[in-house]
Amino acid sequence: MAFATLCCFNSPHCKYDICGMRNSQTPSTRLINFLGSMNLAISLLVVVAIASVIGTILKQNQPYTDYQIKFGPFWFDLFKSLELYDVYSALWFLGILAFLVISIATCVGRNTPGILRELRHFRENVQEKSLRAMKHQSPLNIAQSHTEATALATRILHGRGFKTHQKIDAQHTVVAGMKGGMNHWGYWLTHIGMIVIFLGGLLDSRLPLMLAEWQGNLKPETRNIPAGDVPAISQLPPSNFSYRGSVDIPEGSSANIIFQPMRDGYFVQHLPFSVEVKDFRVEHYSTGMPKSFESDIVIHDKDLAKPMETTISVNHPLIYKNTAIYQASFGDGGSEVKLHLQPFSTRYAPQELDGKIFGDYKLTSSDQQYTLELKDFRLFNINDIVGDDGKPKKKNVGPSITFKLRDATGQAIEYQNYMNPVSIKGQYYYISGVRTSPGEPFRYLHIPLDPKGSKDRFFKFLANMQNNELVKTAAIATTRNSMQQNSLQNPEMENQVIESMVRLTEQFSTKGSEGIMQEIASRFPEEKRENASEAFMKVLNASLRGVYLETLKQEGSQGEPSEADWLFFDDSILAVDKIAAYGSPWLVQLSSFKQIEASGLQITRSPGKDVVYFGSAMLVLGVFLLFYISHRRIWVWIKPTGDNQSDIIVAGSSNRNQPEFERYFNHLQGIFQQVMAHEVKHVSSTTND
Repeated sequence: MAFATLCCFNSPHCKYDICGMRNSQTPSTRLINFLGSMNLAISLLVVVAIASVIGTILKQNQPYTDYQIKFGPFWFDLFKSLELYDVYSALWFLGILAFLVISIATCVGRNTPGILRELRHFRENVQEKSLRAMKHQSPLNIAQSHTEATALATRILHGRGFKTHQKIDAQHTVVAGMKGGMNHWGYWLTHIGMIVIFLGGLLDSRLPLMLAEWQGNLKPETRNIPAGDVPAISQLPPSNFSYRGSVDIPEGSSANIIFQPMRDGYFVQHLPFSVEVKDFRVEHYSTGMPKSFESDIVIHDKDLAKPMETTISVNHPLIYKNTAIYQASFGDGGSEVKLHLQPFSTRYAPQELDGKIFGDYKLTSSDQQYTLELKDFRLFNINDIVGDDGKPKKKNVGPSITFKLRDATGQAIEYQNYMNPVSIKGQYYYISGVRTSPGEPFRYLHIPLDPKGSKDRFFKFLANMQNNELVKTAAIATTRNSMQQNSLQNPEMENQVIESMVRLTEQFSTKGSEGIMQEIASRFPEEKRENASEAFMKVLNASLRGVYLETLKQEGSQGEPSEADWLFFDDSILAVDKIAAYGSPWLVQLSSFKQIEASGLQITRSPGKDVVYFGSAMLVLGVFLLFYISHRRIWVWIKPTGDNQSDIIVAGSSNRNQPEFERYFNHLQGIFQQVMAHEVKHVSSTTND
């Protein structure tokens, strides 16, 4: 695009007073002057360059929710109003390109006649005074007749590749030579090549869809619904001139449509054939990161005698019927999973669930209605895990499942649960990530594992906290033992302490420490809350330790708990404290799975691609001609002086690269001198008048 202004500084006949039309007199002349001006071209090019940078940095045609999460409501609305999420289809961008094409075409059309005259005109009417005033000129005297000198000059110029014209009159002869006219072809090729590129891009643009949308014949679908439910006004026929979209096809399935994004919605584009994915393969590095992936696909088309089978991989697409099928991505194709739902409350019972990714399942074994929405399954997860040395390391923590739990009001919380336990600083935990919004990072719940590598002790401990009879029994034993050690005999105080232990333990097991702090805030004035909190926590800790000791006894443990047992107790208390904010009555654990992968294909038809390639070739050739070929002129002015001698002036000019032309002219001057010294008896230099 940067060559749109070359009309004003690459041709000696295209000065500002020609391109700028300073002497315009009519409105039409002023309009042509404006459209073909260098200032307009540069301004348009700057705006196009800025827009191209924005379109490169800001990922285009993503779901609007992604932009809302990334930029926030204010900047999202501002960028949306500027159409920055689809820059290359924005009206202002298309308008700028249209003006740029008109500007280039105007400049080419206006300067072509002058360039053609320049190529045909050898300027043999040049005057002696003008030649002597040139920077590159050399006067010589030759002991040859006027006719012989003319023939000699013509032969030398022809030998150097110049085309020549002569003008002979009674007083002198001018031999005018010219070469490098292809330089002006570079001007045409660069400018016309850009126009061809713009037109090729227009062929593959969304302008036809936008026009159909403005006319009311098309309307993008914005709902997340099955393709079969998309209305006809949001569907495009297989005969559509150009398209670019994507589709995820699970292994063993086929599709004859793609989804073509359009602002905050999409169109369903029907294909003239169907694509079946027989098998999908992915290779991973030792870290679990994907190394390469490919798909075995089958093309089903009524025009084929039999289905066409081939393999595509990244950067190795299939081209069929001028349609390119690229291996773009991969994801889950509806993996089959078995889930175990472990309740955090004794009011609910455990349950098993067989499901598929992307399926929704009603959960009714609680006092509320929930919907479990399975969103994704991942076989590999590379996370930063803190090792025994306290330093984070990249590690594959195995399979995970992502799901949403939606309540009866429609509010949903997203979870990411890992199948295998994870070692953190030597301790093993089951990990569950939770967040209430896609823009938030995951917060993690760590369920500690007992020495047998299971969650049984934790959930038994949690269930015992919710068993008031067991808590009361543990509280009585703990309180009496403490009072005996302190030689206290106060039945009323003993009952108060026991009741407090039971109540605080129940609150903690259901509402966490936050619930206890809320009770303190409601019962005590602000100046007494700190002391009350300290007292409550001591009572709660004593009660929880008593319940934990009962839990160990139920496991058959004898003697005093070990340091590892008390470390498990601390981890369990931290986990129970977070359950209140976890948002789910269950811990959803992945028991087993059957992975089904989906191949992400990008399918495009780009008829303008060859046009763009042709325009690019024109542009490259034009740039080469402009920068590496110079339009050069040489004049040899010959005047007879009598006695069979002639005065000669050799002069030259070039439209570019003056230092190089100066070396060329000096070399040419030396050739003239050498040839004359060889063919004549006398050559002497003269001085300028």
